[in-house]
Amino acid sequence: MEEFSSNSVRDIRPPMNKYTPSMWGDIFSTFSSDDQMQETYAKSIEAGKKDVISMLMNTSSGNLIVLLDTIEHLGLAYHFETEMKQKLDEIYNLNQEFDLFTTALRFRFLRQHQYQVSCDVFDKFIGKDNKFEDIHSSDVEGLLSLYEASHVRVHGESVLEEAVAFTTEHLTRLEQEFQEPSVSKEKVKQALQQPLHKGVPIFNIRRYISTYERDESSNQLLLELAKINFNFLQNLYKTELSQLISWWNKFDLKSKLVYARDRIVECYHWGVAANFEPQYSHLRIAFAKSMKLASIIDDTYDNYATLAEAELFTQHLERWNMENIDQLPGYMQIVYRFIMSIYEDYQHDATTHDKSFAPPYFKETVKQLARAYNQEQIWIMEKQMPSFEEYMKNSVITSCIYMMFTALIPGIKSATKEDIDWLLSEPKIVISTAMIGRHLQDLSSHERENRKGKLLTVVDCYMKDRNVSKQEALAKFVELVEEGWKNVNTEWVMQTNRSAPKEILKLLLNYARVADDTYKNYFDGYTSPENGVATQIVALFVDPIII
Repeated sequence: MEEFSSNSVRDIRPPMNKYTPSMWGDIFSTFSSDDQMQETYAKSIEAGKKDVISMLMNTSSGNLIVLLDTIEHLGLAYHFETEMKQKLDEIYNLNQEFDLFTTALRFRFLRQHQYQVSCDVFDKFIGKDNKFEDIHSSDVEGLLSLYEASHVRVHGESVLEEAVAFTTEHLTRLEQEFQEPSVSKEKVKQALQQPLHKGVPIFNIRRYISTYERDESSNQLLLELAKINFNFLQNLYKTELSQLISWWNKFDLKSKLVYARDRIVECYHWGVAANFEPQYSHLRIAFAKSMKLASIIDDTYDNYATLAEAELFTQHLERWNMENIDQLPGYMQIVYRFIMSIYEDYQHDATTHDKSFAPPYFKETVKQLARAYNQEQIWIMEKQMPSFEEYMKNSVITSCIYMMFTALIPGIKSATKEDIDWLLSEPKIVISTAMIGRHLQDLSSHERENRKGKLLTVVDCYMKDRNVSKQEALAKFVELVEEGWKNVNTEWVMQTNRSAPKEILKLLLNYARVADDTYKNYFDGYTSPENGVATQIVALFVDPIII
């Protein structure tokens, strides 16, 4: 590994990663909304809602559980919040025996909606050896349902740990045994790639509509309504994305900051993942802008600035004004003005949405993020890694969770000053969500970040701190992600902190989901979207569903 002398290290630029340009060109910037078509979609949705409500009111028992799950998978649940809640209470209070498929479906669905359900409901399917009975090993629908239920497990649920192993083994076997393409084979393949609970709702919706359409038992009324609803949402997303790109292009940072990733479409992709429903337009835009801000700051510290420049930039951010900005290098002046522009917009939005308490918090989280990136670069460039625990404490901040979630506050109607105070008080679900994202990103990017062995990464930090091999370190990070998911599930389902605002909890859960999706299989889908994320973007924002 290349060595730097102590006298020169502060003035050396890190080896620069050269990122590919945005792959989207002018696809979204030239979009023009068809208001007449949107109005037609809206009228069709309103007409169809009456039939679905009637269907809900006239369905009961196991069929009701399936219907509720189908409505949610098709992306229609937000139209029926009152009716869904009423029926959720009904299935929660059901006192009857079900088969494996329905038992597991009821368990998962209720837990995902924050109902506390004991995993003891699975005891009747366990044999004398504390294993699931072999009679279930070829029940495809039962195995799928149990597999999905196992992913809402919390700490200490040994029956669900056994369920993960049992269902994964037999679903993998069954996938290989399917001779011809079928809906069942596609369901199994998708489940093994991405469990429902860890999947992003809007991504799942687009896939599920395609699968449901080929299911002989599908309800045609629900299917048609889901298609219309998705196309309505897609047109809304296109409009928002077009406006966002117009905002981004006015800065022209893609030509001014050649070291930075131009990924505004991918940032919006995360915003839609956070909350897909129509009423969260402001929140989606805010999410994308804050993620773009974090990405620019990250690339400035990590991919270009010398330690001396990074320290100077951090000091200027602490002062938070435009005085003496000419002391900064030219490229940093550009970044600094970009930050100030976003802050001015944030102040305006906070005032407009009666959230005037928020700007001081947002300002402080941006400063905090810069300090954390600066500290990380000092460790990396000086090759003086701290303990793994100290590195992880800093990584909670560089996960960007505090800055990005504070940025969302004006877009959350119910948000209060107390909610930001709670968010910044290091509650377990916030820390766990941050670390899921951080570990997944580290798993996917450590090869790029080490610059062909020239720089240290968090993987090197763990190897040195615990005296383990690289393979053992990576395996530990995978384990830490799973532990993080159990923590998030516990906080979500058990509601251990009842003062936590549900809207923010939902955003945290979806943040963990989109991180899991973007960085799965050790691949950074944000930096290199062409190998996975791009397919989702086309499905969500380009190709309408044929009705």
